Amino acid sequence: MSDIPFIPENAPFTPEQRAWVNGYLAGMLAAGKISGAAAPAPGEPVATKPMLILYGTQTGTAEGLSHKIARSVRDRGFAGRVLSMSDYAKADLVREENLLIVTSTYGDGDMPDNAQVFWDYLRTDSVPRLPHLGYSVLALGDKNYPRFCEAGKNFDRRLEELGARRVSPRVDCDVDYENSAEEWLKQVLGVLGDPAVPAPASAVAAPAPEVLLFGKKNPFPGRLLTNRKMSGEGSGKDVRHFEISLEGSGLSYEVGDALGVFARNCPQLVDEMLGLLGFDGEEAVRTPEGGDKSLRKAMIEDFEITKPSRDFLVDVAHRSQDPLLKRLLEEGQAAELKKHLWGRGMVNWLCAFPRLGYSAPEFAALLKKNQPRLYSISSSLKAHPAQVHLTVAAVRYEAHGRSQKGVCSTFLADRAGAETPVPVFVHASPSFKLPADPDRPVIMVGPGTGIAPFRAFLEERKVTGARGKNWLFFGDQHEKSDFYYREELEDMMRQGVLTRLSTAFSRDQPEKIYVQQRLLENASALWAWLEEGAHFYVCGDASRMARDVDAALHDICERAGGLTTENAAAYVKNLKAAKRYSRDVY
Repeated sequence: MSDIPFIPENAPFTPEQRAWVNGYLAGMLAAGKISGAAAPAPGEPVATKPMLILYGTQTGTAEGLSHKIARSVRDRGFAGRVLSMSDYAKADLVREENLLIVTSTYGDGDMPDNAQVFWDYLRTDSVPRLPHLGYSVLALGDKNYPRFCEAGKNFDRRLEELGARRVSPRVDCDVDYENSAEEWLKQVLGVLGDPAVPAPASAVAAPAPEVLLFGKKNPFPGRLLTNRKMSGEGSGKDVRHFEISLEGSGLSYEVGDALGVFARNCPQLVDEMLGLLGFDGEEAVRTPEGGDKSLRKAMIEDFEITKPSRDFLVDVAHRSQDPLLKRLLEEGQAAELKKHLWGRGMVNWLCAFPRLGYSAPEFAALLKKNQPRLYSISSSLKAHPAQVHLTVAAVRYEAHGRSQKGVCSTFLADRAGAETPVPVFVHASPSFKLPADPDRPVIMVGPGTGIAPFRAFLEERKVTGARGKNWLFFGDQHEKSDFYYREELEDMMRQGVLTRLSTAFSRDQPEKIYVQQRLLENASALWAWLEEGAHFYVCGDASRMARDVDAALHDICERAGGLTTENAAAYVKNLKAAKRYSRDVY
């Protein structure tokens, strides 16, 4: 009988969670961190070399990928362990032999929240030289941003400056990262070799039965139960509350997680593009998954057809010889190109240059794979068993003489129905979670659809009977038309679940008022909550609101806490390091 620790089948975990925990425990055993079996199973490699995997993440993608990488390196005999960059102090880089960095880039070139403290440390003069350390970097990003994978590039460059040895070149991944990440890991392990010596195999174990798990590569066909418009008459927005059935999926989620949705493209847009290209849509093309489909079906189901890829723009510039587009694609013109592209989808370029001479396979080769959209989950599974709720603003606007609309938001609002499958998967967000201690106070800043995860937080705190105080800051344009979940929030106030509710409706008075101003108006009370151990959460727009709220938080530490500017910055950094300041921003 083996003494290797494991999670039993009747434990309250999904199969995917149980598999990960069992893998983690096995890795800890191999690394000697916990006691267990005296000898490995026949044929099982014996871990002989440690490998540290540090991740920087904003939405949880890099974290999830890091744990998959850890399982792979353990299979090769390395004693792999995973740490958030915010926990870098638990690692001793002077003693580490092998380091893998997996990091996303937040916004336009910034470090993810959990990576900032580690990055600040690496840039200090006190950081030691690391000539003994072998490392490689996997950078996650989006090529649509000018400073593509900037965080990963910075870590790669700084580790080299510190004398560390790059065992394999950095790989910069676009949004469709899986194949690139797999090739990167193969290269790394190919250089490092196999440090393990397999134990003698006296018998060949029977393969474990395959368990069908729904995830990103195999999304569950959810059923839309509710599509309710929440923005009222006179609103300039179309905000919807969606409820999707997970019945029979086996999927579970925690509050703070996101839901990935694979949307179908608008058939009317597809038909218009086919007409401009001179195709009837029945032409056979190769899909990103390797199969063949008609061009029309593939454009609806498999390809991204709204946002033009750089490859598409480069090809259009070559075929059209348009001087403006050629200039905008030159090095150093990223900001001007981004400005020019606003509101211009692929169809705009096909309208501008209607006779480019594409064959169907040539055109399909320039299209990127359709990517899922991630939405913050706005429900607690404990309050709504076998359901998941979303709060989504349907994107619709006029630009350059055309009506433009968001792919996924209008798929849910306009084209998905009770009989239309909505392919979904759960995207875990481990860094955006309620405090483990239910008595801790919680401060939530969620204007607009940023209220989504905080509705889920409040439902969870209510169902579990958590005694910690809850304070929500919500804002939008007009109280009359844009106060989402108003009745629910007022009920929670009456029930004592929601301790305080501070609102900011920007257009209801001559001078605009935003949530960050409400924060500053309540500086003393907020400081008192923080000193009581409150956790501070922000959800919503990254480019303006989140930055303004962060500045307000620093200001509160100075005003109400009496700290200097430097000490206020250190206080906020400590909040992040203690996982008491979390952001879900986009």
